[in-house]
Amino acid sequence: MERRKFLENTCPTVTFAFFGLSFIQACSKSDDDESSYASNSNNPSGDPYGNDSQSSNGITESGNTVTLDLTNSTFNSITNPGDYINLTSVGILLLKISNTNYRAFDNCCPHSGTKNAWSYTNEKFKCATHGNSFGIDGNNTVNCGSASTSGDLKIYSSSLSLNSETLTITTS
Repeated sequence: MERRKFLENTCPTVTFAFFGLSFIQACSKSDDDESSYASNSNNPSGDPYGNDSQSSNGITESGNTVTLDLTNSTFNSITNPGDYINLTSVGILLLKISNTNYRAFDNCCPHSGTKNAWSYTNEKFKCATHGNSFGIDGNNTVNCGSASTSGDLKIYSSSLSLNSETLTITTS
């Protein structure tokens, strides 16, 4: 057998046997991008990553516009400034800044592309997949899946209705 063909056929098997499945999964993109779980950062009984539980309730998507009915129970967990929710069904991290101000971010991790493993503290979102933190001010925006380990998440423009019941987000 030719050396090159031997190495091509044998090396992947040996590498897999040596490192195992955990090595391959550690640097792979999550398969759970479409999953949804209940909670927010201040709700200890829910998902620690702040994923939305009812992606179809209170969320309307039309093209690059997402409209959120903030009176819907889906958003009960974001009552105080600093609370957030990961709307995995529409690819948005929603952060409450104040009673009249929200910021919407792309929920795709700039490092690995993961969308469902976020926590928030000290004005940074941290991806639980690899532990990288990303800012919220938008001054140094890094793109989804670009292998960046720092910078800021992409901010989407948003506007709150006069009665503070509806938030409209433009994702482009």
